[in-house]
Amino acid sequence: MSEAVAVVTGASQGIGFSTAVRLARDFDSIVLVARNRAKLEETAAAVKKAGAEPLVIDLDLSDRPSAKRVVEQTLTRFGRVDALLNIAGAVPQVDLLEMTDEQWDAGMALKLHGARRLTIEAWPALKASKGSVVLISGNSALFPKAPYAAVGTINAAIIALAKAFSDQGITDGVQVNSVLPGPVMTGRRRSYLEHWAPLHNMTVEEATARFPLEVGITRYGEPEDIAELMAFLVSPAARWMTGSAIRMDGGEVKSI
Repeated sequence: MSEAVAVVTGASQGIGFSTAVRLARDFDSIVLVARNRAKLEETAAAVKKAGAEPLVIDLDLSDRPSAKRVVEQTLTRFGRVDALLNIAGAVPQVDLLEMTDEQWDAGMALKLHGARRLTIEAWPALKASKGSVVLISGNSALFPKAPYAAVGTINAAIIALAKAFSDQGITDGVQVNSVLPGPVMTGRRRSYLEHWAPLHNMTVEEATARFPLEVGITRYGEPEDIAELMAFLVSPAARWMTGSAIRMDGGEVKSI
């Protein structure tokens, strides 16, 4: 693509980091959005090395004015938005009966409402460029469990939100899909294993080796696996794919 601009949220680590670096091979400029400035600067260095011009925007997308600020800074610097990848969102892993309103609200504010507001703010620019949007969900949307109720609920809402945006996109020429990763080895996954291990009387090392067998996969996913899917979805090759919720989970979901 020439003079193409991608916005990646959650770009400071994990899937967001890998996606930003991967997209630097296809886009001229990558806008990097997250809360941690120091980590974003590391992403920016990797993006620049991969061949794209980075723009670092450190803010909290759970704050209502932040979405407008991201779009304003992007358009001021680059004048367009061709792809928006909504990856930001850490949802508390707290038991259903123990979660407070504040914990529910925190998860909703960043992963769901942050993505919703940013997509709406970027929509006129995406409509002008006939661009693409990806919202990241997760397999927990398909089988929510009590210990991770907020994650499953919010991920299910994201799939529905992406579907609604894709319906509007048919009229406006904007492609929208959601992605449902399975167990990917990120910092968040390691935290999950630290929680899961004592519940099953294991060390973290034992749990790390055992978990793929428990869920029926051959290995954990890597952030780069999801990044490749993200790059495909915002490429011309995937242009006819819209309104889809795509699983990439190593076979974790057994249903048809």
